[in-house]
Amino acid sequence: MMKARVIVTLKNGVLDPQGKAIEGALGGLGFDDVGSVRQGKVFDVELTGSDKAAAKAELEQMCEKLLANTVIENYSIEIE
Repeated sequence: MMKARVIVTLKNGVLDPQGKAIEGALGGLGFDDVGSVRQGKVFDVELTGSDKAAAKAELEQMCEKLLANTVIENYSIEIE
């Protein structure tokens, strides 16, 4: 069994209204040192098998087909 983490974030230049709202809320709560906030998604995936290269290839397909909108989002994959 392998564990993987997929992190999906908006590409630079893509507007992030949720990140802006969080940024404003943090400022309102007194966290004045926050310059900017960008939000994203994290997926923790458990995979059977032990071939990390095959797992990475499969996770990339998952991202391309479902987990990320590659037009506006980037993704990174970490495998334990």
